[in-house]
Amino acid sequence: MKISIRILYVLLFTCASIYAQKDTIKLKEVSISSNRITLPFSKTSRTITILTADDILKNPASNLADLLQNVSGIDIRRRGTDGMQSDLYIRGGNFDQSLVLIDGVKMDDVQTGHHNMNAIISLENIERIEIIKGPAARIYGQNAFSGAINIVTKNVVENALNTQLNYGSYSNIKGVVSLSQKFNEGGILASVNYQESDGYRYNTDFENISTFLKSNFKNYNLTTSFTQRKFGANGFYASPSNIDQYEETQTSLVALGTEYGSDKILVKPRMYWRRNQDMYLFIRNNPSYYRNMHISNKVGMETNVVFNSKLGKTGVGLDLARVFLVSTNLGNHNRTVLTGFLEHRFELLNEKLDITPGLAISHYSDFDSKAFPGLDVGYRISDEFKLYGNIGYTYRVPTFTDLFYVGPTTLGNPDLQPESALSEEIGFKYNTGKFKLDIALFNRKSDDLIDWTKENEADKWQTRNFSEVVSQGIETEINYIFNLVNYNQSLKIGYSFIEDDIRDNNVQYTRYSLNSIKHQFTAGFDSKFNSIFGQNISYRYVERTDGISYNVLDVKFLAVINSSLQLSLAANNIFNANYTETNLIPMPKGNLMFGLNYKVY
Repeated sequence: MKISIRILYVLLFTCASIYAQKDTIKLKEVSISSNRITLPFSKTSRTITILTADDILKNPASNLADLLQNVSGIDIRRRGTDGMQSDLYIRGGNFDQSLVLIDGVKMDDVQTGHHNMNAIISLENIERIEIIKGPAARIYGQNAFSGAINIVTKNVVENALNTQLNYGSYSNIKGVVSLSQKFNEGGILASVNYQESDGYRYNTDFENISTFLKSNFKNYNLTTSFTQRKFGANGFYASPSNIDQYEETQTSLVALGTEYGSDKILVKPRMYWRRNQDMYLFIRNNPSYYRNMHISNKVGMETNVVFNSKLGKTGVGLDLARVFLVSTNLGNHNRTVLTGFLEHRFELLNEKLDITPGLAISHYSDFDSKAFPGLDVGYRISDEFKLYGNIGYTYRVPTFTDLFYVGPTTLGNPDLQPESALSEEIGFKYNTGKFKLDIALFNRKSDDLIDWTKENEADKWQTRNFSEVVSQGIETEINYIFNLVNYNQSLKIGYSFIEDDIRDNNVQYTRYSLNSIKHQFTAGFDSKFNSIFGQNISYRYVERTDGISYNVLDVKFLAVINSSLQLSLAANNIFNANYTETNLIPMPKGNLMFGLNYKVY
């Protein structure tokens, strides 16, 4: 798709003249979290989607991977049910180009990007999810190649004991117990989650255990999490004929931070440790045939400082991380990454114009140093209407799997070079409170893009660099809130289009990056007609670059009996769509999940 800037300007300024109702619904505005400059949502000059705790509660999804499927521009390629193994793609970027953060702590994995979603905490502990689309390297550093997702966990606001029980198709049993307790100068939130299932087909059974603890005392805060997954991996990574694979993963996070300062300066130091363990068997009942064990550790410390002055807000940060890998297949490796950040936000013309230049510089012990400059610009035409644009350079060094993996069907490449991209975006936001419209056009030119490729179907997959890939697209979201029978109803519609132009196309097969969602249409209708019952209908249509398409419809019914008791019924893929998202793995047909949630105050 050739995007004309001239056509874009016409579109933006034509839309600026649209007349709309002035009646508004007053909503509490969310501030977008940042390790440095934090802004109210309305003041941002990027494409950002917010999913609140209320959105999560009403959605049919029972895990983060399923929840994100219904956000335009997001492609979650799942292997199995309940997000057992899933990869995050934003605007066509692959699973290691999309960064996941928990309360601002980067969860990237040095072994392979396939583990970036492993530590995702249960939905019950999430306050909101901030989805930043487009280049975010100047904000977060490497791996925020095509976007980032920051999971903001709940704070302690009440004393409560909460229990949740779920039972569904495939003998899917889930139980959650959480306790929140406030005290004089802080609070604590602790949660334990257990889930098991026989699986929806041969060798897709699983058992999950996760724990989460968040505490704060005065201006100190501690976040810890642990997730263990054991699952049959029928065809997850090798060819579909390899049905006896098995995997166990353990992922943990410990982050301790504080903040102090005054109105003019705020200092936020933090230490963190992320550990991931991955054990993989090619034949589940014969470990000696082929077994991989990988243990990765990332230990880091960072300090971010925000200065407030007459010239605006200035953010400065320094992040030092050391990563270690011990692996039976990849060998033992380590890498040190030092990243410095600098950004400043100018607000001019009575705060109608905002300009935020920024720069991140990273030094890698095994690769060259690299700079990630970026610029965000926004202009508020009125209280409801804002134009914005941004441009940024981004970069990713290969994982150790990219470089060194040796397996029955795959082979790494130690001669790989880092991949880089220049991304541009222009768009507008229109928000009256009850009606919200976002439209963005984007362009990303990637150099030395890394993917697994092969020339013949019988060959092994091997990593290589493409010389140039250009990805262009358009993305739009519409949210409309209206009142019917004295209750608010909500309609959400999203559409995205992506086209990849591979300038170096002398390879027959690619595995991950270059099968983007070409057309994606999502719709959700959340309705309520009395004080107890509510329902949510969620629909998505997907057509990939290879021409394969499918439709999926999910429904959830929620009954809020009182402040202590909630009942739910979620029905997923109710029309039994036959589809795959990656590696020819068939996704589950129609399935149900019943839920009971009881809270004691």
